[in-house]
Amino acid sequence: MIFCYFVNNNCYNRMAGKRNIQVDAERMRSYSTVFSSTSFAKLLATDDYSFIESKIQRYDKEKVGAGVVTYLDYITYIYKQLQQNYRCEYIYKNTVINQLLLKKYGTKDTLVVNEFKVGNSVADLVLFNGTSKAFEIKTELDSARRLENQLCHYTRLFKECYIVTHENLLDKYSAIPENIGILVIKSCKNGIKLEEIRPALANNCLDASMLMRSIRTSEYKNIVKAYYRALPAMNSFNMFETCYGMIRRIPEDELHGLFVSELKKRRSNTKNLRSFHKEIRQLCLSMNLSLSEYQQLENKLSIPINI
Repeated sequence: MIFCYFVNNNCYNRMAGKRNIQVDAERMRSYSTVFSSTSFAKLLATDDYSFIESKIQRYDKEKVGAGVVTYLDYITYIYKQLQQNYRCEYIYKNTVINQLLLKKYGTKDTLVVNEFKVGNSVADLVLFNGTSKAFEIKTELDSARRLENQLCHYTRLFKECYIVTHENLLDKYSAIPENIGILVIKSCKNGIKLEEIRPALANNCLDASMLMRSIRTSEYKNIVKAYYRALPAMNSFNMFETCYGMIRRIPEDELHGLFVSELKKRRSNTKNLRSFHKEIRQLCLSMNLSLSEYQQLENKLSIPINI
């Protein structure tokens, strides 16, 4: 009977451990949903804190007042939890902004675009300064199933292409084409850090058809006008084909320069990113918040939690 007791007790401990792992994973997934532009837009419009308060009620009510006073305190807390335990796409994107864009490139002459459509793919982040760079994020939670097709699209449009992944997945992605750069996220004492494993090599082929299908009508018309000094006679039925015929004749280096210059005209809050709290910079980028809109958001997040 004593032997049976110890066996059953050990089984119980293992089952309890599995339950704790499942609960932690569920909690982390739940935390990750907080960083939703839809939810934050609703907070700005209607003072709806339910998407945050539901997490506090379910997981962290005892932390309120014990180091977590405001809603911003709580967002900072769950961000750190995600950094350590559940590095979702948001954590990767925000790290690229904080540690690559702001520290290496700066924002004076740079524009960053969140989720840029390229053919049938969507690049997670795209950066325009003196050149064009695309970043495809592959977290520990992602599949590599579509990567080959994604990179094929990106290299037909952008000068430099990178994947961003975790250091533990480096072997998995080390066989990608040598022209693709690799950035990895590593755990460190103060959270996580971004490290370049290999630089991207410049792509010397710019596909005019891919460019036309990836930018706005007004943008490809502006490219035609900038190079040829005027737009040709055309109508809504033949406009695409007419502009394509002209754009495909522009030398690739000049076309790339015109592409970058045109995209940098897009309305963006890139230059203001440094003014935003570091945990929500990616969120503010995706919402394209102005400084006044951000101040409203900060004011709403800075009030004490009232549950």
